[in-house]
Amino acid sequence: DLIIVESPAKAKTIKIFLGNNYEVIASKGHIRDLPKYSFGIEIKDKTFTPQYDIDKDHQEIVDKIQNASKKAKTTYIATDEDREGEAIGYHITQALERPYDEFPRIVFHEITKNAITHSLANPRKIDMSKVNAQQARRLLDRIVGFKLSQLMSSKIQKGLSAGRVQSAALKIIVDREREIRAFKPTIYYTINATFTLPSKESIESELIIYDKKLEKLSLQDSKAVEAMCQYIKSAQFIIEEISKKSKKTPTPAPFMTSTLQQSASNLLGFSPSRTMSVAQRLYEGVNTNFGTMGVITYMRTDSLNIAKEAQNAARAVLKKTYGESYVPKKPKIYATRSKSAQEAHEAIRPTNLDFTPQMAKSCLKPEEYKLYTLIYNRFLASQSEDAIFETQNIIFSAKEGEHKVSFKATGLKL
Repeated sequence: DLIIVESPAKAKTIKIFLGNNYEVIASKGHIRDLPKYSFGIEIKDKTFTPQYDIDKDHQEIVDKIQNASKKAKTTYIATDEDREGEAIGYHITQALERPYDEFPRIVFHEITKNAITHSLANPRKIDMSKVNAQQARRLLDRIVGFKLSQLMSSKIQKGLSAGRVQSAALKIIVDREREIRAFKPTIYYTINATFTLPSKESIESELIIYDKKLEKLSLQDSKAVEAMCQYIKSAQFIIEEISKKSKKTPTPAPFMTSTLQQSASNLLGFSPSRTMSVAQRLYEGVNTNFGTMGVITYMRTDSLNIAKEAQNAARAVLKKTYGESYVPKKPKIYATRSKSAQEAHEAIRPTNLDFTPQMAKSCLKPEEYKLYTLIYNRFLASQSEDAIFETQNIIFSAKEGEHKVSFKATGLKL
């Protein structure tokens, strides 16, 4: 049997799992696309007919796939399970010159032996709704961008391109710049005080009452603020009130593509492209103590779904590592905000929780280890009990005098 995937690294890992009964070939992305140097779309009576060409760089791969498919008993399409992957799979069937619904389509969110064998046992057909969604996006890109890119190259800088994404992004930037230029700055003041307790401990606080409750931006007169400071310095203060209460802070959702890129940027200093490159390697397969396997699920996702088996595994690890009190009564389920989220996907998570960051350190490259640890910890955190914080408020008030003055200090303890 023949299995066609997108990337050579993925092909290599799957081949290890399945052995000699299967030939695994990588298409290396799209094998057909709109022509590079012509418009490539016929627009007539509100219909759009694309003209697809096989890319010269991919001709050798297409020949290889065609020859292997002729010899194979069954040819499986195993491109990524997103709109782009579905379209790549469809174009491969067109290059093989057979109806697309004759090819079994298999999908998996993780590259592990169990996931691959399960997908082979449960094939489906190519989803033409996803293919058409990708085609619409590609055609829109070409219709908007083809002529606009020529204009930008001639007027601004050679090589610049525009399209469905860049044009909208440019408008957002222009609108925001206009807002910035139209902004009228307001100078306002806050008054802070440090109170030293008999224990020599210092507590920072902020003025909340001066005759009346102070609203945000209410102190704008510098001379009045100076006079208030002089009065406050001469006053004697007492602790009027200490209040404590506890509050729960919800656990963070597991990562999807956008939140992984943000966290990797903030915590690791990775650019989005570097994050996705490292995540791709973790997904496609790395050498571990358990053999070569993908150690995270598919990293291009806008879904927050989690498989039940993964939830149960996380709960078992939390109970064993931290104790019963850290495990919620029910498994946590997170709602995806995006209406267009592809809910067949999962959030980004480790494929095997036994492969801990401590174990990963000796197997992975430094940047792979850092990103894997981030994903591992975030997934465990997402399935744990909410954090409980104790908040403490202290109100310092002027003992007596012509003005009513109060400062507030707030503390937080996990």
